[in-house]
Formats: sequence, structure tokens, C-alpha cells
Amino acid sequence: MTEQSKVVVVTGASSGFGALTVRELARAGHTVYAGMRAVGTRNASAAAELTSFAAAHQVRAHPVELDVLSQESADAAIGRIITEQGHLDVVVHNAGHMVLGPAEAFTPEQLAGVYDTNVLGTQRVNRAALPHLRERGEGLLVWVGSSSTRGGCPPFLAPYFAAKAAMDALAVSYAAELIRFGIDTSIVVPGAFTSGTQHFAHAGAPADTRRAADYDARYKSLMDDVNSRLADLVPADADVADVAREIRRVVELPRGQRPFRVHVDPSRDGSEVVSVVADRIRGEFFRRVGLEDLLTSGSGV
Repeated sequence: MTEQSKVVVVTGASSGFGALTVRELARAGHTVYAGMRAVGTRNASAAAELTSFAAAHQVRAHPVELDVLSQESADAAIGRIITEQGHLDVVVHNAGHMVLGPAEAFTPEQLAGVYDTNVLGTQRVNRAALPHLRERGEGLLVWVGSSSTRGGCPPFLAPYFAAKAAMDALAVSYAAELIRFGIDTSIVVPGAFTSGTQHFAHAGAPADTRRAADYDARYKSLMDDVNSRLADLVPADADVADVAREIRRVVELPRGQRPFRVHVDPSRDGSEVVSVVADRIRGEFFRRVGLEDLLTSGSGV
């Protein structure tokens, strides 16, 4: 391990952005733990594929049991990493779950479940990892957000979009609260990549099928076409691996020089434009109330 290499944990790393990020970071020389639940059962094949990849490329990439819905699992995973490597440098909050359907047809319990994965999951991992990072006086949290938080967003993805917006708000607050501990924050914002991930294929459906059927007469074709409509906005040369490459770039930047927010949005849905304004206003407000020391050179404001 070189002086520049990092020990990284990526949540939700069995597929999609997470799996790509693990491989990108490992190829760059970092030691990467791919957090995934049910390593011995449902995700056994994903864990085996990663182990084979690591052996074939002679890199340090390891599957680790990490269910973001369980504090005990998060504690155990972070504890294992620190025991095996002596420290942890970077947490990549990537775990998430998408649902597709009329907002009314999802039960409150379903909305709570989406929120649990996309928002509370980050809190469990933070509570497991931050005591170690704060004690060391350095580290990095990378939050994988969504352009839907501030950009154009189609209907029938409301629970997912609401949870992503909440995660973004949590990340923004954490950024200011961790700077004095020497811990950087970067929010990486992907656009609507409609190929190269399984977001739509694995999307959950509303439990209240009767209410969902009420929407079918007027919106069924629109719901069926959401993915294809988004795909029409994405250039043919768009590469989902660009998200993983951007995360690697952020990880490898010097401490205190990482961007507060970066976008990887080939469809250009407007999120970056709105975010620039929102983050600038945040910075101006901090200066007005005398909290400018919480805005580092890499804060993006």
C-alpha cells in the first residue's frame, strides 16, 4: 500500500454505481471493501465475482457483509475493516433503493422503508465510522446523490426522490459539523443513467394495487415509458462508469481541496445550475452569521 492509497468502504456495492466504484478504486491502488448484504446467500455470486476480479487483477477488493438497515451489521463491518487494515479513510454512501409507481398507492410503511435504506442507512454507517475518523482527525464522506434533488424530475418516482432529497440535506448538515474534525464531505450527483445499472429493473412497486390501478387509465403508458423517456435524453456515448471515475478523482484529491458537490449528468436536467445557486447562498449565509470557517476551499461555495 502506497502512502497515497486509501482504505475505502462502499455501501450498496453488489451492483450498479457501487460495484463500478469498488473496481475503479481498487484498480487505482486503493484497498476497497464492497459493502453488501446477504453475502452468503442472495449476493453470494456478486461477492464471488468481486473476489475473482481481485485475484485476476491483483488488487485489494473485498466483499464485506454490510446491511445498512442494521446498526449491528454496520458496526460489525466497520469494525472488521479497522481491525484488518488498522484504519479507515473513506466512506462512500451509495446504498439506495428505487420505487416506481403513483405516490398515493405506496403505503406509509413503504415510504418509511425507502427512507430507511436511502437516509437512515447512511446514519447507521456514519455512527459506526465517524468515531474512528474523528479520533484520527481526517477522513472523507462521499455521498452518492441524485440530480432529481434539484433538477427536472419525472413523476411516479416520488418516494425515491423524496428520500434522496432528505439524504442530500443530511449530507449538507454533516459537512459543516465535520469540518473541524478534519473530515471532508463531497456529494457526487449522478443524472438519470438508464443503462449500466439495475435501478429500474429492481425498482419496487406500490403495495396498494387497487389505487395503483386507478391511475392506469390515465397514466399507464406514461409510467411504462418513464425509463425510455429518460433514455431519450441521454447521449449515446454516456458511460455510467463516469460516476465511479468521478468518485475516484474526489477520493484522490488532497485533503481540504475536494469539491463540496460535483455532477455527472449527461442528460443535463438542470440540477447543476440550481445547485450552484443553492450552495452559493449557503456559503453567503454562513459568512453572514460568522461561520465561514466551516466553508473550506473545497466546499464549492
